[in-house]
Amino acid sequence: MTLRKTSCIAVAMAVCALAFTAPALAAEQPMQAAIHEGGQLFAAASLGTKGNSCMTCHRGAGRVEGMLPNGKKIPSLLGAAATFPKYNKRAGKVITLEMQVNSCIANGLGGMPLSSSGPKMVALVSYLTSLSQGKPVDIQGVKE
Repeated sequence: MTLRKTSCIAVAMAVCALAFTAPALAAEQPMQAAIHEGGQLFAAASLGTKGNSCMTCHRGAGRVEGMLPNGKKIPSLLGAAATFPKYNKRAGKVITLEMQVNSCIANGLGGMPLSSSGPKMVALVSYLTSLSQGKPVDIQGVKE
């Protein structure tokens, strides 16, 4: 095989490899941007009217045990997104992660619920879901 043919084969293989990895790389940047934006919203007091952020209760950006204003301890949010949808006894129905986020915004922060498909909700859900990376999905009542 000549050097020219070897070079052409190498270039073709590189182009082929790029064709397979380009969609993954293209998706990576918008996902990272959404997760970053969600983290920023999680830390900001802009979602409510009480001057609080999600981190008022969900300490350490949701990565450590938190505490409600009444002093009740709450678990970290690590793996929490992997438990939705789930039955909420107080609501008396199955709720989604988006519904839980809106409940926290309305009740905890005194804010207006977000559109379930709007950019802020997408960013918050992306951030919260990133905290569940590698955690097992654990839906109530579902057996393997």
